Amino acid sequence: MTAGIDPHGNAAVLIDAIERAAAGGAAMLFTPEMSGLIDRDRERAAASITTEDADPVLRSVCEAAARAGIWVHLGSLAVRRADGRRADGRLANRGYVIDATGMIRARYDKVHLFDVTLPSGESWRESASYAPGDTASVVATPVGRVGLAICYDLRFSDLFRALSDAGATMLAVPAAFTVPTGEAHWHVLLRARAIEAGAFVVAAAQAGQHADGRTTYGHSLVVDPWGKVLLDMGEAAGLGFAEIDAGQVDAVRARIPVREHRREIPPVGTVA
Repeated sequence: MTAGIDPHGNAAVLIDAIERAAAGGAAMLFTPEMSGLIDRDRERAAASITTEDADPVLRSVCEAAARAGIWVHLGSLAVRRADGRRADGRLANRGYVIDATGMIRARYDKVHLFDVTLPSGESWRESASYAPGDTASVVATPVGRVGLAICYDLRFSDLFRALSDAGATMLAVPAAFTVPTGEAHWHVLLRARAIEAGAFVVAAAQAGQHADGRTTYGHSLVVDPWGKVLLDMGEAAGLGFAEIDAGQVDAVRARIPVREHRREIPPVGTVA
């Protein structure tokens, strides 16, 4: 997907993907981070961002999922928080798991925020606009127990260990990676998380040149529990299919039983 500055246009792309995924026999569709809107112009974006209950993209996706009879992981949307816990005005970068009746089964607010200045001079301060989430989530779906993460979370292996320990057999990592970080780290990090957890990884990614001027890395991936890349969609946006063999999770975990071998880390000494 190459999300733009018009939520209604992005919703149309998502609806089309839902319909095509269902027609192709998919049990579940995964979409990227910020599927509803990508816009660097804060004033213009603010006019489009709503609370969850008023979000037109979320409503459209729920309705389309129900019509098509397919589960959807809506990678994330920018939404205004209505919980009243923070009065700083920051948004949530929130992902959703929606079932085949259009019901929201799980939510996840991105925990780790991308505050980075790259060697190229690109600077990102996600925490200026978004508040970090404070819960993690694993949800039962037709393709397994899915642990939820978003983009920069990928660099924090302790989150994925916690999701795996909570029963995740698949890890969803929707993203909008920059090109420099994607070229250097995207594939290796996703394969590492799959191998460490002994779980499938599904990473739907924004791809290409966006209307607001940014370029994202693409390469939506599906990785199996052994670390093998089952699907790599390259630099272009599109719809891909991968077959998941749920039995592979138990087989890989039995082959290398790291959970049984795990020990408490002893105190770390230092030598001057």
